[in-house]
Amino acid sequence: MPHDDQDRHSLDCGNKSVDQLAELAGLIKRHTGRDGMFGTSVPSLHLICSSKTTLPVNTVYEPAIVIVAQGTKVVMLGGDNFTYGPSSHFVVSIDLPVTSRLIQASPEAPYLCMRLGLDPAQVLEVMKGAEAKDGREAKRGAFVDRTSPELLDAAVRLVRLLDTPYDIPHLAPLVIREIYYRIIRGRQGEAFTQFALAGSGTSRIARVIARIKQDYAQPLHIDELARMAHMGPSSLHRYFKEVTAMSPLQYLKRIRLQEARRLLLAESLDAADAAYRVGYESPSHFSREYAKLFGLPPISDIRRLREETVQEID
Repeated sequence: MPHDDQDRHSLDCGNKSVDQLAELAGLIKRHTGRDGMFGTSVPSLHLICSSKTTLPVNTVYEPAIVIVAQGTKVVMLGGDNFTYGPSSHFVVSIDLPVTSRLIQASPEAPYLCMRLGLDPAQVLEVMKGAEAKDGREAKRGAFVDRTSPELLDAAVRLVRLLDTPYDIPHLAPLVIREIYYRIIRGRQGEAFTQFALAGSGTSRIARVIARIKQDYAQPLHIDELARMAHMGPSSLHRYFKEVTAMSPLQYLKRIRLQEARRLLLAESLDAADAAYRVGYESPSHFSREYAKLFGLPPISDIRRLREETVQEID
């Protein structure tokens, strides 16, 4: 293709993406109307709006594709930082305890994104039809990639279906398959499909994670988790860290502390009760680890969170 034609093609693609982002932002803003995360008539689709930047928030991300129309977010996983905005999308293929922060959002230009939950069976089906690589090595359970015009177009069409609910049962599954297909055919396609492949390193780590999340308050032994993953203890440690950017013990600690924080907020427990509920035998050890993760001891942290909530309401 001559240089002039290449330049015109690039310009056309750029203009198309700008128009698609503007339409996607308008659709999300219209279907949310205020700050928050909102379910939709498409069961796996949520829309998110936030009109202000945030301090770091600790949470567990479940498998999903996040496509941003406006604003910027950074997610911290272990020592990795993932920054994504309108030119990129974020994919989580496994449950991961992360720290996230909105770094670009305002009342005039709120953070607007769509979150599409992942269906492993459907991803596997699309993967086979797309003749994607069948890699088995464990991959990081999160990545950022560039949002192509084709992927953005599919995202716009999916959210646009919310205006015609009678079309959703017939067309939404097709558009979701296309979104999966676009990501599978992208640069991170092999990492994306790992979680859906039975026997892959990532899927075996997913089974271990499910056990940790289910029995986080019970004593868990590495040998037992390794047997569940059909690995030796050293292999489990290596694969687990490759997928989650942390060791099994560090992952367990994050899950316990985040659940303790939720209990302290929701049930007004004292620190010792919360510690025992999530599996700590020593309240003092719990308080030290809590302060290391959240920046303040339990009671001070919960007081701060409640004050911030009251200020937001006021």
